[in-house]
Amino acid sequence: MDIIAVVLSLVLLMYFAYRGVTVLVLAPLLAMGTVFVTGDFPMLVAWTGKFMPAAANYIQTYFPVFLTGAIFGKLMGASGCARSIARFISEKFGKERAIAAVIIATGLLVYGGVSLFVVVFAIYPIGASLFREATIPKRFLPAAIAAGAFTFAMTAIPGTPQYINTIPIPVFGTDIYAAPMIGLIGAALMCIGSIAWLNLRSSKAMAKGEGYGDHPDENIRIDGDVPAVWLAFLPIVLVFIINFVLTNGYFKSEAAVERYASFGGINGIWSVVVALSVAIVLLLVVFRKRIAEPNQEVFDGAVGGLLPIFNTASEVGYGGVIKSLAVFAGIKAAIMAIPGPPLVVVAVSTTLLAGIIGSSSGGTALAVEALGPDFLALATANGIDPGVIHRIMIMAAGGLDTLPHCGAVITLLAVTKLNHKQSYFDIAICTMAIPLIATTIVIVLATLGVV
Repeated sequence: MDIIAVVLSLVLLMYFAYRGVTVLVLAPLLAMGTVFVTGDFPMLVAWTGKFMPAAANYIQTYFPVFLTGAIFGKLMGASGCARSIARFISEKFGKERAIAAVIIATGLLVYGGVSLFVVVFAIYPIGASLFREATIPKRFLPAAIAAGAFTFAMTAIPGTPQYINTIPIPVFGTDIYAAPMIGLIGAALMCIGSIAWLNLRSSKAMAKGEGYGDHPDENIRIDGDVPAVWLAFLPIVLVFIINFVLTNGYFKSEAAVERYASFGGINGIWSVVVALSVAIVLLLVVFRKRIAEPNQEVFDGAVGGLLPIFNTASEVGYGGVIKSLAVFAGIKAAIMAIPGPPLVVVAVSTTLLAGIIGSSSGGTALAVEALGPDFLALATANGIDPGVIHRIMIMAAGGLDTLPHCGAVITLLAVTKLNHKQSYFDIAICTMAIPLIATTIVIVLATLGVV
């Protein structure tokens, strides 16, 4: 009965999230409902004694990343830098390679630290104009944006400052450059695979006479003054350089290790936070004349970072309650007994959780909260580099996370003024099928010793 209660709560979490119920309310309600059925402890204890400590610990650990990332993304949009970079790449690729231009431009912005939602708004008008000029059906545009935003640049490329890449760090003792070779290989597979798929699909549609389509309500504009492209790239380059120097230089030095030893050691997210903070200062100084209301933009960015972290923390709190149940020992044993190599266990369990929640970061956070120490022990027992577990986990989380109830997918379709029926099939191929294939391939390579 207890196991049925847990499974039912996960199913309800997925169903009601798809129906638009906020996870802020949904997660604690379902957690307490599960406890009510199992009777392990009182519901109020579940909320204040299990749910809240897990959620609060997540916020304590990751709030700096969410805050700086959200403000950076907001200022990149407000300053015109994101649009300048998108326009530059689109012009260089040309209309005949419009799909590749959209995917790569989106991926570059995401890898540069711009938040996924800011990227969607920045890329959409550029992509729509390119697709219209090339007469590519607009229904493929959401998949192109999603391929660049929700896959390789977010989860696979080593060094990406997106917050999902920082979630495993405290438990695994890794950094954002974990498992660079399999990350690069996985990223190439996702990027090339998505470009090839969408080129094939659009070519077939165009051969049948389908064009861009009539979309009178799209109301897009790409005109207007934007910064010189070299200036627009400057904040992103700065994030790259500071991240790399701090992660692979200063924070690995003997002086830094000694300096922070008495304070609990070096936190792997520090390099990301410092890099984004410096880039924020640069944006406010260099582009002060382009940002009409800097105080308001910083405020909006900061507030914009609150909902994502509280959503994810609520999912982590739910996981904190579930893992406190007596039945969880059996669930964990079943997960750890999944047939196949240890990396398959990590990938399957993480992508299933991401699919249930409809969030790659939420799925990763829940997997780390509930199973992280076990995954680390599994890696140690089998001689696997913890960095490989880190990379495989977040790549797998970027698989089933984009089921139809995924909030990012719903937002993307709303921005592009399309719907699931028109565009979801190709979104699913580019953000679920191809990433899971890429993850499978890199698991094989990692098993052979590639790191």
